Amino acid sequence: MLRLLSLSSKSSRLKKSSSSSLSSSNKTSFAFYNSTNSTIHSPIPSSVPSTQFHLFFATPKTPNSQFSDQSFTGNSIFQPGCSLKHQNIRRLQRNGIGYISPMVQSALATFSFFKRYEIGSSTTTKSFGGMVMYFSCEPDRESMEYDVVIVGAGPAGLSAAIRLKQICREKDVDLSVCIVEKGAHILSGNVFEPRALNELLPQWKEEEAPINVPVSSDEFWLLTKERAFSLPSPFDNKGNYVISLSQLVRWLGTKAEELGVEIYPGFAAAEVLYDKDDQVIGVATNDMGIAKDGSKRANFQRGVELKGRVTLIAEGCRGSLSEKIMRKYKLRAKVQAQHQTYALGIKEVWEIDESKHKPGFVLHTVGWPLDQRTYGGSFLYHMNDRQVSIGLVVALNYDNPFLSPYEEFQRLKRHPKIKALLDGGTVLQYGARTLNEGGFQSIPYPVFPGGAIIGCSAGFLNVPKIKGTHTAMKSGMLAAESVFGVLHEGSNMETYYENLRTSWIWEELHRARNYRPAFEYGLIPGLALNALEHYILKGRSRLTLKHGKPDHEATNVAEMNSPIDYPKPDGNISFDVPTSLYRSNTNHDHDQPSHLRLRDPKLPETVNLPYYGGPETRYCPARVYEYVPDETGQLKLQINAQNCLHCKACDIKDPKQNIVWTVPEGGGGPGYSIM
Repeated sequence: MLRLLSLSSKSSRLKKSSSSSLSSSNKTSFAFYNSTNSTIHSPIPSSVPSTQFHLFFATPKTPNSQFSDQSFTGNSIFQPGCSLKHQNIRRLQRNGIGYISPMVQSALATFSFFKRYEIGSSTTTKSFGGMVMYFSCEPDRESMEYDVVIVGAGPAGLSAAIRLKQICREKDVDLSVCIVEKGAHILSGNVFEPRALNELLPQWKEEEAPINVPVSSDEFWLLTKERAFSLPSPFDNKGNYVISLSQLVRWLGTKAEELGVEIYPGFAAAEVLYDKDDQVIGVATNDMGIAKDGSKRANFQRGVELKGRVTLIAEGCRGSLSEKIMRKYKLRAKVQAQHQTYALGIKEVWEIDESKHKPGFVLHTVGWPLDQRTYGGSFLYHMNDRQVSIGLVVALNYDNPFLSPYEEFQRLKRHPKIKALLDGGTVLQYGARTLNEGGFQSIPYPVFPGGAIIGCSAGFLNVPKIKGTHTAMKSGMLAAESVFGVLHEGSNMETYYENLRTSWIWEELHRARNYRPAFEYGLIPGLALNALEHYILKGRSRLTLKHGKPDHEATNVAEMNSPIDYPKPDGNISFDVPTSLYRSNTNHDHDQPSHLRLRDPKLPETVNLPYYGGPETRYCPARVYEYVPDETGQLKLQINAQNCLHCKACDIKDPKQNIVWTVPEGGGGPGYSIM
């Protein structure tokens, strides 16, 4: 990223970070800690080769007693490619007088992964009055400063940037805006409601937005295994359009750049930056060029700090930074919001026979192939150029650990009504993504010190409409207006929450609040309750239903359910995972650390497999997780991180919340172009 950003027209923003108290020299330094006078001396010896090393030194907590490790940078005690003279540290443990932190113990336990270059040290006897270590600190990250930093170039992030720049032009004010985006990962149905776009860019038709297939008909079916029963459609799609959200977002990106927004695609925001008062001051991208073993490759580049006076988080559903911020500042508890609930959407885009193609035809279904306890349904939209998007949405609070959303989708396509349409067609693209279903009850307080959460990161999806793009865009626009007030008029970001509550977003989601939790009682009761809400009460009920268990807690142990015998793919309508994965254009550099991490590496073999039957092998739509025998024949979890579609299902559905999804190197992941 350094190389790319240094070529920016705004290169004057590029600065050395001052966050580290250590010198940024690449030369090797020498530090001596004396426990008597607690001073640090740093001459530069000529006899010790340079290496990348965070300083380690021992300091007694009490004289002749405990010792601790410290790092001036606040990061790990040393980086791959160097090592401590570990015999002396081992002696500390063996004599029973030293304290070695878990961090140091872990590093020593994996000593074989580090290059055997020993930093010289000198120690005393059992009292250890001081320790001498050589070190060379890493170069500081570069930083770039903006008025506003936005994480995520989706509908919410781009709408926020565009609206802010529009206000700047109206008020003759210059504010710098930067968007960082990790990749081409936008995926949605999508029947698009243009309400927010009409407000943001009223001339979108004249400006050739990729929105040109109006909804022509709207049907709703209840499926059984062999039949389809037409029901009254609760979806009011008059005036809406069938679109590719990927294409719309690319168009919005060009509009933002025309207004002066700087967009940096292919770089992942991996870290939230805070000041001394715990206020968010921006984000940092991850380092690039780290090998799988943790060493630095020849193309290694440090990440960059993107600092903003205001930071907007628009990562989409289950964003890694937004989740951290919500936990840190307790944003759900602040407004007594319920936990978020999720679904996994799996989608394909087909090219079908022209005689079967009906541009603007919209179909939604419920029922088969899902059982009556599992909430979900399918969609089928006719787009332009003989293209059809088809998908299945499965709520992730399903209880059967043997259920596979991917295989349920393959079964859906075998239904006689669906199969007849797809026969003779060709799959163009495949993808998957989770979506928020908590609705009104699950909206957190969206403002944090230094910024706000917008779009699907906060959860503004309208579940009965199966639409969230228009609400995401509107939330970004409202946030932009508050940001301008903060930076130019002296107001505060709390106005964003106040404006949300008086906007049509709030009214719309409040009316729809009971739709999703009604299905906690099953398919038929859910349909009945929603008919009452939609046609009679029209969202005016005094009762607000609550969600059930969090999705990961809903999974039964394996002995409570029977395995599901899914049919083998036929290669024409249904396909195996590797074939579908190829169509997603997913790509990750194989030689990088896994971005899918286990809090407890033993849990898959001791809990998930014996008690839950290894559900991660089924809820993942990309075969990232497999149990394979080791040399003794014992099944061990293998993580194929290079397959990851960034859907986030594993981060949500793992029964013990043991899997943590983090960002890989920027640019890695699916490459959607028509999704």
